[in-house]
Order: sequence, then structure tokens, then C-alpha cells
Amino acid sequence: MAGIQNANDPTTFDEVVLQSELPVVVDFWAAWCGPCRMVAPELEALADEHDGTLKVVKVDVDANPMVAGRYGVMSIPTVAIFRDGEMTASSVGAKPRKAIRRDLGIPDPV
Repeated sequence: MAGIQNANDPTTFDEVVLQSELPVVVDFWAAWCGPCRMVAPELEALADEHDGTLKVVKVDVDANPMVAGRYGVMSIPTVAIFRDGEMTASSVGAKPRKAIRRDLGIPDPV
């Protein structure tokens, strides 16, 4: 099973997300957010489906508000994809995995 990493401080975010050679799906969430808990299993399944071709990283907006602010995250859950250190697409709200893949431009698994 693919692992989901946490990036709850700016240094870890820079290392794990911005310096990654793989595309990185970032889940901006908070523990108190019901819809965030609903989308978590979808992201775990996405990580499993694309193990080795992309990473999934969770950013707790309460623990790491600087990074959330840097990317204009106003609502959670916000799921974004970073390629080559740049946020290229995002999806706001709890959605099924297929809709998240579509919003972020991630192909269906083979």
C-alpha cells in the first residue's frame, strides 16, 4: 500500500512537494472538517492506484497555515496537484476519486 505523507511545516512541504520529481497531490485539510474526512479514503485509494507515479501529501491547514495561505487555500478540503514545484490544478470540496482525477488532470489507472 502506498503511503500518504504529512507536510505540516513549510520546510517539509518544500522538501516533499516542491522538490519532488513525481507529481504530488496535496490534500489541504483539518481534523475538524467533516468533508475532509470524507475525501481521505478517496485519496488513499488514489495513492494506491498511482503508487510509483505520483505522491499524495496531506497538509493540515491549522498546523501549516503559511503554506495554505501561500497557495490561496480559502476552503477545505482543497486537493491540488503540483508538478515541477508548481500548483497546476486544484479541486475544492469532497468529491469521489474519479472527479478528483478529472479536476487534477490525472489519468485513470491502467
